[in-house]
Amino acid sequence: MKIVLIGAGGTLGTAVHSALTARGHDVVTVGRSAGDLRLDFTEPEQVTELYERVGRVDAVACAAGSVPWRKITEMTPQQYLDAFRGKVASQVELVRQGVGRIAERGSFTLITGVLTREPVVTGTAASLANGAVEAFVRAAAIEIAPQRVNAVSPTVFTESLAAYGNLFTGMEAVDVAKAAQAYVRSVEGAQTGQVYAL
Repeated sequence: MKIVLIGAGGTLGTAVHSALTARGHDVVTVGRSAGDLRLDFTEPEQVTELYERVGRVDAVACAAGSVPWRKITEMTPQQYLDAFRGKVASQVELVRQGVGRIAERGSFTLITGVLTREPVVTGTAASLANGAVEAFVRAAAIEIAPQRVNAVSPTVFTESLAAYGNLFTGMEAVDVAKAAQAYVRSVEGAQTGQVYAL
């Protein structure tokens, strides 16, 4: 398959890229500062440019999304909007514009996270964004068939414990390679409207 991978330079994206290429897929990597295409997918016009440049593809996978980490009393209205734009609106736009540009039975795989299920202090923006993406996946799945859309929702990665472990106290970590296999499952499988929780 020809697959577009957004966020291929990050911890998760690198693992997803390795997993997909190991299975023989042609992966076009996209990122702000690294990748085959240098684009900011939080800008709708750059999503348009992305699809125009890559042409017809079989799948789109996203391993990127940013949110601010602060206590509610320290958050501003704009920061909540930034969280929505950085993780929700950007991924929604990949699907909205992509429906007419991917294969008839193509797929989208989006990223959410454990904070939908297990909130933490300073994580309200992340929980809000993750929950919105998961709700969108379930709703979009019934509209875009036979195209498919799923989400991968991992906890903190084993490889990232040193940097982020203090935010996920008591939560079991998952190897990033396991999360990458959920992307393989989404891309190569037949399910839609699923949230693969890890």
